Formats: sequence, structure tokens, C-alpha cells
Amino acid sequence: MISKPEYIKSVDDSRDKRMKWWREAKFGMFIHYGLFSQIGRNEWAQACENIPPEEYEQFAETFAPKEGCCREWVKLAKDAGMKYVVLTTRHHEGFCLWDSKVCPFNSVNYGPHRDIVREFVDACREFDMKIGFYSTLMEWHHPDSGICAYDSEARRRFTKYIRDLNVELLSNYGKIDILWYDMPHPMESWEGWDSLVLNQTLRALQPDIIINDRSRLPEDFGTPEGEIKPQERDWEACMTFNGISWGYIDSKQAAPYSYSAQQILQMLQTCCERGGNLLLNIGPTPDGSVPAEAIEPLTKTGEWLKLNGEAVYGTLKKTGGNTNQGNGVSRPTTKGNTVYMWNKIWAPWKGTMYLGGFMTKPTKISFMDGTPIDFYMKGDRIVLENLPEENPDPILNLPLIKIEFDHEPEYRFASYFPQLNNGRDDREPIML
Repeated sequence: MISKPEYIKSVDDSRDKRMKWWREAKFGMFIHYGLFSQIGRNEWAQACENIPPEEYEQFAETFAPKEGCCREWVKLAKDAGMKYVVLTTRHHEGFCLWDSKVCPFNSVNYGPHRDIVREFVDACREFDMKIGFYSTLMEWHHPDSGICAYDSEARRRFTKYIRDLNVELLSNYGKIDILWYDMPHPMESWEGWDSLVLNQTLRALQPDIIINDRSRLPEDFGTPEGEIKPQERDWEACMTFNGISWGYIDSKQAAPYSYSAQQILQMLQTCCERGGNLLLNIGPTPDGSVPAEAIEPLTKTGEWLKLNGEAVYGTLKKTGGNTNQGNGVSRPTTKGNTVYMWNKIWAPWKGTMYLGGFMTKPTKISFMDGTPIDFYMKGDRIVLENLPEENPDPILNLPLIKIEFDHEPEYRFASYFPQLNNGRDDREPIML
């Protein structure tokens, strides 16, 4: 094992190569599935309701994922335009969804008597999706998990247990692309989890793997949860589908809280504009079916991305949170010398729209299907002419305008209005 500074440097040095696919993927599916799915209230039901571990074990006997459920999840992710999938292989309840020799509380010894992780991996490979394993650090089932923060022998046993579980996961299923840790409680430091040894051990098994920051070491990427909160480093916003629960809740009651395709794409645009990824969760039903309220929005999202994915996938440029405002109802993503303007509302006036703040003349403007748009420059704005009055996007009424330049465009927000620029009219232009 090497020292912490040496380890951090080695991770830093290899990150660009390992993260290339992830930075281009932009969009992934999170899947929270486990015994808690049967309760139908929340994935934290055991803790919230103070259900003792011996009482909670009853749910292992009745856990019954149907054959083919993993394929159903991954196919939907593929259809939605997602590029990777992360599964809760073991949530805080401590129940393992694989044939674990380390933890007998698992899906082969109980319930379906099947290796759900194996089925998940096989489905991901069938649909050419990158594979992510969620692996919690905190647990409510193991007898040492509640005392490991202050009992050194319990800590030694429990950290070994965690290491052995993850070694098992990363040894038995071929190449795995993401290790997604969760909940480093009750330890307050990486030393408490022995994360330096743990992560070096796992990287030796999977040299190309990327690891999130929840083992209390910085590793490869940050994971803001329940909010889109940009970070200076690589980051991924992980979001529930309804703002209520990561696990399954009744679909009929969840539907009014759930995202539409337009809301999903608005989140995705924000993540792409600000340099991050979106990991959007579903909570399968007790038998493993995709929750009904997620199917149509995700399918529509994928249909839209088939036409407009150029504005999402690949190496996009990170822009600031309050830079290119378009025309007030649009926001950009940027790739190379091309700006893609996402029009949340289509509002031409007599066939004309303006995009203010551009200081560089475009070479070409078109819709994403290649249809050219007439334009000219007038001061610090682009004038779009002869636009259709009806929204031109037949899928989701979210049309994109592709603006191409021969070099990186310059942009000043509200350049005619110095009161919006600290009283100055000579602010340095923003390079999009």
C-alpha cells in the first residue's frame, strides 16, 4: 500500500483516461431496489420506523423479484438515452442482492434464491450499458455496524466485512465501471473506514473503475443529492423521480409528484451546461417491475434525445450559472464552437426572435434536423427570421437551435444594460 499523498496523485494522474466515457455519457439511471421495496413507504423505513433487524428479516422471505426484471430496467434506461446504470447491490438494510459468501443475508439464501446482481450485469452487457455498483458503508443489520465508531475491535471486524463484501463484488462479475459508495456514517474520517486500504485494494481489482467521494476520500467525482449543485470537480446530481422516496411508493399516488419528460430534460440541460452528469433514480415495485409513472416520461425523453442528443453527449463546455440567457426562456449547452440553445418556450413574434449578448457572428444556424434558419447580426444580438409560429418540436415542444461559429464565440449578458453589469459597459466577454 502507498501513502495517502501518493494514492491521491495516482488517482489524479489516471482520472482523465478513466473518466473520459463518463464525462461524455452525461445521463445515467439509479435503481433503488431491495427488501424495502415491499414496504412501499421509503428505503429508510427500517430506521424511520425503528424496525429491529430480527423483525425486518421477515421481508427477506417474501422478497420475490420476477424473472427478467433487471432486463426491464436496463432496457428502459437504454430507451431513455441513458448510458450507464447504478444498482443498489446492498442498501443500509444489509441485504445483499448477490450470492455472497461474506454475508449470508442475501438473495440466494432467501427470497428468490437468485443472484440479482448477476442478472443486472448480464442485462447491462446485453444493452451495452456501463455498469455501476452502489455499495453502502453504513448498515443496520450487522451487529458491529452500530458500535464500530467507538469500539476498536468492532471497527476492525466491520471494516474488514465491508472490504470483503466489495472485493467479492468487484471480483466475480468481470469489468465494473463505477463504485458508488453511500453513507459513511458513523465514521467521521477516511481513517475510520480505512478507506485508503479499502480503495487501493479495489482499484487493484478494477484498474479502470471510477469511485465517488462518499468514503471520505475525494476519489473521482462528487455526488450532490436531491439538488443540482455544481462543483469545481467532476460531479453528478443524483435525483429521485418524485422528491419523496428513492425506493418504491404507490405509483398512483406518486404520479402527481413525478417528473415529466420536460422536467427531466430541464435537469439534464442544467447539469450539462454546468459541467455535471444527471443520475436519475427509479424505485422498482416489489416484484421488480418498473414503476408505471416512470415509463412514459423516460421513453419520451429517449425519443427526444435520438434527435437532439448531439447537444447532450460528448465533450461539452462548462459555463457559469448566470451566463448565456438566450432570450429569457432558453438556455445553452456548448460543444466546441457550437452553441445549442434549448427553447423551453417557443415564442417568436411575427416570425422573429432575438438572442442577445452574442459578440461573434455565427456561420450557420439551423434546427437539429438540419433545416436552416435565416439570421443576421444587429449589434450585440442575433436576429432569427422567418421562424414558424407553431412550436417546431413534434416530440416534447422543446426545440433546439444549433448555432455554429468559426471560432469560440464571445458573449456578454445584457451588454446594453450596464446596470446589470455593476454599472460597467466594458465587462470582459464570456467565452462560451
